[in-house]
Amino acid sequence: MTTTATPTTATTTASAPVRRTRRRWLAPYVFLAPAGVLFLLFLAVPIGYAVYLSLRGLRVTGSGPFGVREETWVGFSNYARTFTDTEFLAGFGRLAVYGAIAIPLTLGLALLFALLLDLPRVRAARFSRVSIFIPYAVPGVIASLLWGFLYLPSTSPANHVLRQLGLPDLIMLQGNALFPAIANIAIWGGVGFNMIIIYTSLRGIPNELHEAARIDGADERTIARRIKIPLVAPALVLTGLFALIGTLQVYGEPTTLRPMTNDISQTWVPLMKIYRDAFVRDDLSLAAASSVVLAVATLVMSVILLRLTRGSSFGGEK
Repeated sequence: MTTTATPTTATTTASAPVRRTRRRWLAPYVFLAPAGVLFLLFLAVPIGYAVYLSLRGLRVTGSGPFGVREETWVGFSNYARTFTDTEFLAGFGRLAVYGAIAIPLTLGLALLFALLLDLPRVRAARFSRVSIFIPYAVPGVIASLLWGFLYLPSTSPANHVLRQLGLPDLIMLQGNALFPAIANIAIWGGVGFNMIIIYTSLRGIPNELHEAARIDGADERTIARRIKIPLVAPALVLTGLFALIGTLQVYGEPTTLRPMTNDISQTWVPLMKIYRDAFVRDDLSLAAASSVVLAVATLVMSVILLRLTRGSSFGGEK
């Protein structure tokens, strides 16, 4: 007696792998859906609305002695105003000076501290890591206030010592000293964060490489220069990217220090000018156009940095 499979049984058996394949295909998208919704609501939609606002503006229309102000389509006129605004462009110049001070020192000190903490038989390594990292946990506004009071001649302990010695006060919030004073706040707060990233990368280097170099007669300085620094180049690129983006988004430090000095204007950096245009002058369209320009500049500079360092840091072709 022979047994034949019914059509229903054969169809069910054949459709089971299809359902499993479909579930496997849908699973990643189900897990990514919450992040995608948050990205859409809190990033993509605001960016799109900013671009929309940048293409509109207030115009006086209608008859009568005063007319009526209404929002209309103005095209790229707000972008033309942005690129011809001397205050906005001057803000980028100040950012260049600020970044030339803050970025190299932040990355250099972070690399130095990470290499020192990675030395064999280093003492108090855990305490040193925590001590270097703690300033990063201080909010930027609080750090700016703390350093601001240290900079003021009337409250600075350094100036108190100088007066006791009969020396003139050290003026930090005026003239050429203003840029190092503001950059110092970012350096003080950012070294610890970057040091942790570089130190974590150093700990991932196999000990066999260090031991082989020591057997060949290399000292710790040579090991750091020939082995450690080249192998942590991706971490250096990452921290450099963070530092570049942070430089273009400087706002809290100069804004907090502004009441303490006359050398910081309302438009000292681009973000300060954007804030003034949006919330002081009520020119949201110009502020939106300036924000888009700043975002595009950040993206372009980040891409350029990654392109310049891709070959040496990640092993790809330039």
